[in-house]
Amino acid sequence: MSSISRHNGAISNSFPTTEDFRKIFSWREVGEVHKIRSGIYQRGGKLISLLTDFGRINPCYPDFHGDTENTIFYTGAGRRGDQQLNSFNQAMFNAVESKHAVPLFNKLAVGRWKFLGFWRVTEGVYIYDEEQKRMIWKFKLVKSAKLKSNG
Repeated sequence: MSSISRHNGAISNSFPTTEDFRKIFSWREVGEVHKIRSGIYQRGGKLISLLTDFGRINPCYPDFHGDTENTIFYTGAGRRGDQQLNSFNQAMFNAVESKHAVPLFNKLAVGRWKFLGFWRVTEGVYIYDEEQKRMIWKFKLVKSAKLKSNG
């Protein structure tokens, strides 16, 4: 992974790191890691990174924290109708099996993103969302103690 250094615009292989935890980044900086506008970024079935806004901007993705700040329930891909087991949602299940950690970025406003650390997908269920009146994939994310992602 590479990113634009916040100091001199140079490319760095060390983003994101624990030093970046809770810093605010531009979309240009986040885009160095998360190369698409969708919330789930995957390549060849491997989960690379995740975006969230905890349903504040996109209510069709009502992500939320569990009992602690170290657990997030993350909504799968698909804005309308019942969500399908598409390549994005399949990559989430693949990450359950591989157990690798990925960076998570929280959208605060247009062009403002907070890095929330590295997270592992530990399980996924297909549930009926009463508020949205549709079936969705809900994935459990657990904060990783790991400093950088695998691969």
